[in-house]
Amino acid sequence: MLAEARPGAGPAFSSGRGGAAHWPKGPGARGSSQWKPWSHLTHGRGGARGRSPRAEPRSGKSGGLGDVLPVSRSRQGCDQPLQARAQWRYVAGGRCKSTARLEGKVVIITGANTGIGKETARDLARRGARVIMACRDTAKAEAAASEIRAETGNQEVIVKKLDLADTKSIREFAERFLAEEKELHILINNAGVMLCPYSKTADGFEMQLGVNHLGHFLLTFLLLERLKQCAPARIVNVSSLAHHGGWIRFHDLQGEKCYNRGLAYCHSKLANVLFTRELARRLQGTKVTANALHPGSVYSELVRHSFVMTWLWKIFSFFLKTPCEGAQTSIYCAVAEELESVTGQYFSDCQPAYISPRARDDETAKKLWGVSCELLGIQWD
Repeated sequence: MLAEARPGAGPAFSSGRGGAAHWPKGPGARGSSQWKPWSHLTHGRGGARGRSPRAEPRSGKSGGLGDVLPVSRSRQGCDQPLQARAQWRYVAGGRCKSTARLEGKVVIITGANTGIGKETARDLARRGARVIMACRDTAKAEAAASEIRAETGNQEVIVKKLDLADTKSIREFAERFLAEEKELHILINNAGVMLCPYSKTADGFEMQLGVNHLGHFLLTFLLLERLKQCAPARIVNVSSLAHHGGWIRFHDLQGEKCYNRGLAYCHSKLANVLFTRELARRLQGTKVTANALHPGSVYSELVRHSFVMTWLWKIFSFFLKTPCEGAQTSIYCAVAEELESVTGQYFSDCQPAYISPRARDDETAKKLWGVSCELLGIQWD
């Protein structure tokens, strides 16, 4: 069974762009190459390490959904914690305490032009990484990248076109990336859609399954050899607590017989966890790890397809995480020294979390892998 490592501030990443660079282990870190995901976990969310203190009450609203945030609950609130009541700190959740530097590391983050993806890109750019923002809306991504470059002083924040609803776009992105970039150390599959009315991708897949699962499945397949060449490397899949409400309906995977937009989202998030589980099993011995996570309930644009959820998010925004707070577990899985050899795990609030029995079903994970390969027309043994 994997031994959970104790948190601790380790030395910085070694400099240089060479494949020999590695993640150093922090004090007290323990690890094992044996893979037995989630076997040591019990029910319950549990407390999170390093709760981020909350800020002052909201004083007003402005702009669109992403702008309706109290001033002190903005991204800066993560960098400069304020004293606040304990329940506000609970909502903020865990906080990544790693001080690891990423000079010489290349990172891809999908959906990095807004929300937790943007905040993840900001944090990793601040650590010195070369950050590739893989986004469908390149104009919005360029604006986000310009903001990040100006704030962090890191000019290696690059935007590349990627539409996860189109396998042609995914293949073109991977081809361009592999031709232009010689290294890849961290792949963060962050992008997603939620609560979409029934629609299909360019390849005829149900939109939520196609973008949230199949798109990232294909992207990971196309980039995996580069990750192996640059090992130690990490794959981080952003899933959700909603996976507890999902199951893999192989008889109606595309929702053509029966479709519920909420359940379709849950199914796609369960697929993320099952993909992570099977991927980690297949990557044993390669020094490439794969972990999944729940970012928390985050005040972002993800609910834009549902008027009711958008309305509820605005009303209860004070009880939701900011994008900066929601990005903490993604950052933790990407950089924490104690996770260097940890794979096949599911995290929430920067610590291992409980997953549903369906997400622990190895046979379903293997079958989903095979079906995904058939749908995408690839062979991934």
